[in-house]
Amino acid sequence: MKKLLLIAFTTVLFGCNGCLEEAIPPPEGQGYGECEGDCENGYGKWTFTSKEYKGNTKEGNWKNGTLNGQGTYTFANGDKYIGEYKDDKMHGQGTFTWPDGENYVGEWKDDKQHGQGTYTYANGEKYVGELKDNMRHGQGTYTSVDGTVTKGLFENGEFIGE
Repeated sequence: MKKLLLIAFTTVLFGCNGCLEEAIPPPEGQGYGECEGDCENGYGKWTFTSKEYKGNTKEGNWKNGTLNGQGTYTFANGDKYIGEYKDDKMHGQGTFTWPDGENYVGEWKDDKQHGQGTYTYANGEKYVGELKDNMRHGQGTYTSVDGTVTKGLFENGEFIGE
């Protein structure tokens, strides 16, 4: 009886944050956390508590325990993605912003910039065009800080000609 009272007292006194942490399965390949709402099949917000992802959050529409449809991933360092997800990966239209002012607005495929998009660098440079696997690839226009415009074909991140 004393043991039961001690458990009840410590639970009330200190709360139960983390008591069930191990019982909540983490999103695939990621750390433990806490869910507000429905992080299985509905709308919910997942707050990571494990060391490597601590402070990161994922919020949006969940299907079978993964983000699907509209969602937002906010990183503890200030990075943020708002857009479409497919099976817990950035996929479709979305915007990724960095704390230094850099941003990418455009298409994503399997967590990578892929398709049409606009990448604006913190120093003011800008690329508008096609991307593949996070690199300039296809037709595009790159504008440098001094206003120089490079327009034409890019391959694996490099300008190859008009």
